[in-house]
Amino acid sequence: MSGPGDINAVTGNSGPHIPVMLGEVLAALDPRPGETVVDGTFGAGGYTRAILGQGADVIAIDRDPTAIAGGAELVRAANGKLKLVEGRFSELDVHAAGEGAASVDGVVLDLGVSSMQLDQAERGFSFRFDGPLDMRMGRHGPTAADVVNTLPQKELTRVIGLLGEERRASAVSSAIAARRAERPFARTGELAQLVERVLGRSPKKAQIHPATRTFQALRIYVNGELEEVAEALGAAERALRPGGRLVVVTFHSLEDRIVKRFFADRCRTRAGGSRHMPEGEVPPATFEFAVKGAVESGEAEIAANPRARSAKLRAGRRLDAPAREIDFDALGVPRLGRMPGLGG
Repeated sequence: MSGPGDINAVTGNSGPHIPVMLGEVLAALDPRPGETVVDGTFGAGGYTRAILGQGADVIAIDRDPTAIAGGAELVRAANGKLKLVEGRFSELDVHAAGEGAASVDGVVLDLGVSSMQLDQAERGFSFRFDGPLDMRMGRHGPTAADVVNTLPQKELTRVIGLLGEERRASAVSSAIAARRAERPFARTGELAQLVERVLGRSPKKAQIHPATRTFQALRIYVNGELEEVAEALGAAERALRPGGRLVVVTFHSLEDRIVKRFFADRCRTRAGGSRHMPEGEVPPATFEFAVKGAVESGEAEIAANPRARSAKLRAGRRLDAPAREIDFDALGVPRLGRMPGLGG
């Protein structure tokens, strides 16, 4: 059987993706020989490789067929300890059961878009490279071009404002509507240039492209990312055995708000009440906190990997109370109209 050294030799650690907060993730996840861990966001396999190196078996999931194809060599090197599944992490409990694991010992989720996807111009995720305005993680369903070319302007304003947290969303959507009336958008460069003309560049934020928030909003909307996150937390709750660990790494406030509220609700043992979680009878806690609050990246990691700057880790340990239904409103998932087939 290949050991950790063999697995690292096959895939290497010098690829395009650097696992964020790897040490902190392993500490919270605590994978051990004989255990089964679900890596719900396989990507380039950084977390999976490290978990295998600790002796645990891994069921890794990714909705991106490119990531699945790229993991074939790691599957071979793992000699049966890694099962790689193409699918959504919102259904991780179903995928785990399909691979023979009715319950698992750990779940790790690294949310958002991977650096692999951002670096591939043909995927259309980034304004840094001109490419087709696509942004689909799963390669099917409507594209970002379909959204900007056909979504009613009022709804486009809500998407950019809520999911991109863009304060001038109305100005951006108005400019998009005027331009698409002349000719539809097809390329990332077209959209990025338009947004830059509308918003201009701030001298105080010279390093941040004005289209950053608009591109974030479209990517989240196209892939139904916030709904997926909420459903994935529920799927992890169903899949984890008592004592199992759930570790989630987020990269922006919308994701982190959902994860924070999930753990606050599931770890709550007494009535407190808030406008999101009204005071009343408290159901049995399904998790206990594995770390206090959010863990953030250290200065050394941020210097080596700027992507880690916005990362936050939250973790919980599963208790034996039954899993509950997911409440999108309580978790702060924005309610937006959906185009048919969106979220592929």
